[in-house]
Amino acid sequence: MRHHVTALLWRAGLALALLCGVGLLPWLSRTDPALTVLKARSAERDPSPDVLADIRAQLGLDDGPLRLLGQWFGGLWRGDAGRSWISGAEVTPAVLQALGVSLLLMAVAFVVAVVTAGLVCARTLCRRERRGGSGPAVLAALPEFLTASVLATVVGVQLGWLPALGWYGPRWTVLPALALGLPAGAVLGRLLDDLLPGAFAEPWARAATARGLPRRSIARQAVRRCLPGLLPNAGLFVVGLTGGSVAVEQIYDIPGLGRTTLQAALAQDLPVLQAGTLVLVLLAAVAAGAARLAARLLIGPALRDGALPSLHRPSPQVRGIRLLAYGGLLLVVIGLGLPRDPLALDTGERLRPPSLTHPFGTDALGRDMLARVAHGALDTLLLALAIGAVALLTGVLLGLLPRLSGPLVDTVNAVPPVLGALLVAAVAGSGPATPALAVSAVAWTPLAAHTSALLRQERAALHLTATRGLGAGRRHLLRHGLLPAVLPPVTRHALLRLPGTALALASLTFLGLGAQPPSPEWGLLLAENQPYAERAPWAVLAPAAVLALLGALAVGAGGGVRWPRRRIAARVVEQQAHARELVGFK
Repeated sequence: MRHHVTALLWRAGLALALLCGVGLLPWLSRTDPALTVLKARSAERDPSPDVLADIRAQLGLDDGPLRLLGQWFGGLWRGDAGRSWISGAEVTPAVLQALGVSLLLMAVAFVVAVVTAGLVCARTLCRRERRGGSGPAVLAALPEFLTASVLATVVGVQLGWLPALGWYGPRWTVLPALALGLPAGAVLGRLLDDLLPGAFAEPWARAATARGLPRRSIARQAVRRCLPGLLPNAGLFVVGLTGGSVAVEQIYDIPGLGRTTLQAALAQDLPVLQAGTLVLVLLAAVAAGAARLAARLLIGPALRDGALPSLHRPSPQVRGIRLLAYGGLLLVVIGLGLPRDPLALDTGERLRPPSLTHPFGTDALGRDMLARVAHGALDTLLLALAIGAVALLTGVLLGLLPRLSGPLVDTVNAVPPVLGALLVAAVAGSGPATPALAVSAVAWTPLAAHTSALLRQERAALHLTATRGLGAGRRHLLRHGLLPAVLPPVTRHALLRLPGTALALASLTFLGLGAQPPSPEWGLLLAENQPYAERAPWAVLAPAAVLALLGALAVGAGGGVRWPRRRIAARVVEQQAHARELVGFK
């Protein structure tokens, strides 16, 4: 009971700190909120001192940020989140309406993600062994805003099968749900695919096979066995799809919560921004609680009694030829493009298709796309690798402390990416490193959730219970039992997220918060060429294809991540034998 009260207080303190940071955003960034509000209300009006003084008097800015925060928190007890600084309308109905739109879109996108995850795992469920493929990696590497643009252009405009703009009914949810659900389902499916071989190797699965039970029933129970390790990340996806789908909502003109918070953040409409953030924090807490409850119900008393089999199994050998092919192709692209000038303009060669002179074609200013992709690879790859390494280290360290990291993960994951970038810019200053700091601030959360989920199950493994009963200390259990079981899958997860890290930077660039022209950074290439996707598809397909190649290479390299095989295999066998002897003795 004491631990639950402490966790609740810790969660409430984090939410309060986040909301206070949002309420102090204009003052932290040293900008005049009256000027920002005036520009949002009427960009053509002259910001004279009298006009700005009138706005400050209307909004009560002269009373100071602390008094404004106190008034806003005081109104929450009455269900009043204030009025918008821009429109003057009540905030609560507008935010709840945007939440309803986002929840509907999230639900449809989550269904798409579940179906996609099932297709990713289909071969493993049928053959009961995992053979690494590149399809999930390529799918996970697809930028949401690029997928949304292609679907809107091809399916919505050219073919006319589904509406491509607006939000008027169920048919308007299909295309944005596909854009959001396909990459999310690829990641969830790859994580589930990583756990399934361990479930099929457990004694109950072998006994069920020997008794001739239907393969479908065994596969269903194997999925049920693996779900507790996957549910925390599924909960993160629920919150991310609700508040983090800003680019997709912008493209399809969807009045959702992500777009509402984006507009409020850029206009510094603090009542709307604070209310949207509070809703996302509450949703994150509900999703995390539901995920933990579902995991506890799925595992049953085995978690309490320390009688779970270990899901840890040595990963299959990596196909070196495929890995060398991916790496060699990426090096060839970079090697051929580096000697070229990525900034050379030739307006007579605008939007030229691929040719011998320009193998990847040219962009809207006549610049060679091969040169820009190759030069952008250095910055994008090094930055993504650095962020991924920091995220892995932070995620594992905090994941080993679930009582500390659980509420922290939920709170950080509830922050929309644009708001995170603005908060980082307010604290650290605006500059080229701002997007990297913003992505690093949230990239560790899925890895910490994954580490905590695997750690919770591994601590209840039968061989660790026996080893603990034989007198092993915490350090011995951590070094020889827990880390060998947790680190390899979490490291593979981090490598799977590597293209997503580059995509997060690309999404901020797409929203105008990342690298600025004429930088050849991949996110900027996608953002500045996206308007020409219909006329010159090669301008966006080239950086997207290289991103997909990076995803396939990262997943292929992740397949070879394992603890020293002989030592851990022998140790697990020995510990399981001790466990059987101890259980038989009792």
